[in-house]
Amino acid sequence: MAVTDCNALPRASRVTAVPVALFAIALGFPLGGCSFDLGSWGPDRERPQAAEQKPTGAIGGQGTGDAQGYAARGNTLAKAGKTEEALAEFDRALALDPYNVPALYGRGLVHQADKRHEQAIADFTAANGLTPQRVEPLLARATSYLAIDKPKEAASDLDEAVQADPNSAQAWSARAAAYERLGDKAKAFASYSRALALRPKDEAARSGLARTGG
Repeated sequence: MAVTDCNALPRASRVTAVPVALFAIALGFPLGGCSFDLGSWGPDRERPQAAEQKPTGAIGGQGTGDAQGYAARGNTLAKAGKTEEALAEFDRALALDPYNVPALYGRGLVHQADKRHEQAIADFTAANGLTPQRVEPLLARATSYLAIDKPKEAASDLDEAVQADPNSAQAWSARAAAYERLGDKAKAFASYSRALALRPKDEAARSGLARTGG
């Protein structure tokens, strides 16, 4: 399995190519995925109460601490482009701890990199369910929705993302690109404007404003 080139984006048609490309730029990792920085995920605070109550010796006496180690190794391997090995580590982490958010998110990115978007969506959905106030799973899931031509679902995720973090320029740029793809220039323009206010040097947002009436 090879990580998709960061500049290689699917182009279903001339009409949809630009919004998808801009959406990917806004996320910071293009379609196919090339960012596996999971360092911001805390190992314990995202864990639901039920997970704290389950036994930790899931396999051979191993517990959630081992799962966190597998997830960290998966992250390191994914950053190095060794996605097959990374996927195996994320799978090991989740076998021990199904509630391990970094492993779910990281495995989703690996699936996304290999264009297995339905599997990526499933992992991002699980991660989002465990961390409903985090923007990252919503942004990532929206990327996969756009890749399989589901812009309405992508826009819905991004509506939620900007509510979760109104100061996320990435979320606003991504939302703008999704609505531009849907043909809603008013919402796209408003979102590009917000993104540019938060990140004045965002050339993708500036170009989006020009296309949508700015």
